[in-house]
Amino acid sequence: MAKDSSTKTKILIAEDEKAIISVLSIKLESSGFDVDKAANGQEALELLQKNKYDLVLLDLIMPIVNGFEVLEFVKQNSIEAKIIVTSNLGQDEDVKKAKALGAIDYFVKSDMTLSQIVEGIQKYK
Repeated sequence: MAKDSSTKTKILIAEDEKAIISVLSIKLESSGFDVDKAANGQEALELLQKNKYDLVLLDLIMPIVNGFEVLEFVKQNSIEAKIIVTSNLGQDEDVKKAKALGAIDYFVKSDMTLSQIVEGIQKYK
């Protein structure tokens, strides 16, 4: 039985690449998630202040406000949301910095299929 919208896991996808945000949101919605989208870090900050999310998929390289700045804002403002970084930056220092700022996981997009990303998200439902 499908959950209704009040009990679905609510996810914010903060990603500036339109193709990725489109395909990922379709895949997540078809997997039973309630999805909001932000095309840049500023939009992500605005949505995080207005809505409660169970999970945030956060790209690091975005216009206006980058993903590290979003992580800092979430940490400083005690916003309760699990954050998974989804980025093509795979250097150890980026992973360590993101986790130090509160990211619970770090997915390198170029190393994963969409199905693998969704599988990785499922464990944080």
